[in-house]
Amino acid sequence: MEDVATRPRLPVPPSGRVRGSSRTGRTRQDIGERTARFGASAISLARAVKEDAVTRPLISQLVRSATSVRANYSEASEAESRSDFSHKISICAKEARETGHWVRMIVSAAPEHKTEARRLWLEARELTLVFGAIVRSCKGRPAD
Repeated sequence: MEDVATRPRLPVPPSGRVRGSSRTGRTRQDIGERTARFGASAISLARAVKEDAVTRPLISQLVRSATSVRANYSEASEAESRSDFSHKISICAKEARETGHWVRMIVSAAPEHKTEARRLWLEARELTLVFGAIVRSCKGRPAD
């Protein structure tokens, strides 16, 4: 497993919206980096799968959903209100969940990639839970 201390970090965005750490010691910046690695891992899996008539659409959908998690997270970090933030984070959760589905379908079509796919599926599941918790937290607070 990668050492957290040596992992490359994204610079803090000019908006300054990256804030302090949570109870687990992770910051929003960590989630941004994690979602970027998630998309890169999906691309890596997609490149490893042999393309044919069955896998081609699965690969395309996998890459679209996995890479959109980071794109939507970036949009959420620039949200104009709490409800806008919550909505964009909920899209992140949906895209992570969808990625898990496409990973499962790829394993059905190309079972030789089961080990790498399982790691990606587990990360998709964890991200779905993280984003779901963020949305629930937003709904429990007064609106802006």
